[in-house]
Amino acid sequence: MPQNVPWFVRARLKTRQLMLLIAIDEEGNIHRAAETLAMSQPAASKLLKDLEDMLGVSLFERLPRGMRPTWYGEAMIRHARIALASLGEAGAELEALKGGFAGSVAIGAIAGPAMSLLPTALARVAREAPELRVSLLVESSDVLLERLQQNRLDFLVARLFEQHDKTHLQYQALAKEEICAIVRPGHPILERNRLDLPTLAKASWIVPPEGSVLRHRFELMFRGAGLQPPRHVLSTTALVFITKMLQESDYLAVVPVDVARHYAGHGMVKILPVELSCQMDSFGIITRSDWLLSPGARKVLEALQRAANEVYGMPR
Repeated sequence: MPQNVPWFVRARLKTRQLMLLIAIDEEGNIHRAAETLAMSQPAASKLLKDLEDMLGVSLFERLPRGMRPTWYGEAMIRHARIALASLGEAGAELEALKGGFAGSVAIGAIAGPAMSLLPTALARVAREAPELRVSLLVESSDVLLERLQQNRLDFLVARLFEQHDKTHLQYQALAKEEICAIVRPGHPILERNRLDLPTLAKASWIVPPEGSVLRHRFELMFRGAGLQPPRHVLSTTALVFITKMLQESDYLAVVPVDVARHYAGHGMVKILPVELSCQMDSFGIITRSDWLLSPGARKVLEALQRAANEVYGMPR
């Protein structure tokens, strides 16, 4: 066979071999991996051996109690996930086209832009491409980035922090996210003439979970002023629960300004007239440089960029 033919063609690489690599990585054991793929262990062992012989490297370390990917194995597993996910996307797109749709697009966003940006963009998509099926996941940046790496989302509106692996990511900054405090209408704290950190430190708060960036900065805001952070806290990011809990109690909640304005506009909450120093970093559009967007995803991305220009004054 000519040498200019791609290696995977010369090797007669099978999708089942790629599936086996991923299964061994997830199960840590070739016996369990074979079971998940409904094949015998000898057949799985032969598939793996054929692939390793062809590549000329060991893809897994054989340990007393399982198997662990080598550096070669980690590289192959990563590309196997991308290849299989791409094939899955191709099948889903073809099925959607046969069903009269123009494909499916899955995007993720943090809470602030999910309120201020996504409705404008997705309303435009609904008008211009009503055949597109779009799903939106609203979560923290860490969760969204993990889903993006797993090929479960096409692109994000989220943050990138120092600890995130940016090797295969492209980032287009959009805006900074301001933070504020909200309470129920009629809350006693609204009657105070002056609000300061010592007063806020004594209040009961609904805050993001421990380990989140906002929770860390919220606590640092008090410590930086020589105060202990509020002791009576309830941790959650569920906005439906937060707004209901505020109505039923005297809790305060720390949320993005865009979220607060939405609920305040419906008379559900009041924004406290106090400036909080626990502001968040910029967020932006995150895409993968090693992944080609479908035509439908590109259309949604373009609508998002146009909406960002209107909402945040960003260039298209």
